[in-house]
Amino acid sequence: MRVIDVQVHAYERNHPGRPWAGHLHGPESANGPEMVAAMDAVGVDAAVIVSSFNLYRLDPSYALAVQAVWPDRFRVVTPVDVTDPAIEEFVAEWAKTPGARGIRIMLRDELLSDPADPRMRRTFAAAGRHGLPVNFLCWGRLDEGTEVVKRNPDTVIVIDHLGLLQPNEPPPLAEPWADCRSCWPSQPTRMCG
Repeated sequence: MRVIDVQVHAYERNHPGRPWAGHLHGPESANGPEMVAAMDAVGVDAAVIVSSFNLYRLDPSYALAVQAVWPDRFRVVTPVDVTDPAIEEFVAEWAKTPGARGIRIMLRDELLSDPADPRMRRTFAAAGRHGLPVNFLCWGRLDEGTEVVKRNPDTVIVIDHLGLLQPNEPPPLAEPWADCRSCWPSQPTRMCG
């Protein structure tokens, strides 16, 4: 049986040739060779690289470069901007990209964050038409995320991080599973996702 990690972030150290747009909690680098070495060390055969919006915004070029060097080890998910007037064409082209396996839609302050916006529905539908799963980041907003999932029954949707808020800076949350318990109030030990 192959072991596949379904969400990793591969990235270089911050440098002028590929500057970070923000920051990511974690090591200073998780580049291709480091990712492969870490995967080999723990017996992971393959992984899905979700291009880091925090570092590279909507540019998946580093993730695609890593995938091109190790095509048998990696596939790539790119974040998208649902307000892009050409989003449907972008999704269609992305589906043809070697190594591309999905898109990521995030409910974030700096992106469209209204789950009822028709552009959100249009993007989910385009992904479904092209057979691309949607990694959906809706942490802290599980009720709204649930409504989006209900409106898109023909699209495979993966709830990123189990829908649980993961702060970029310490300290960790006092009740990290609180949102998950609210999914099944009668069964508090069950997890979302």
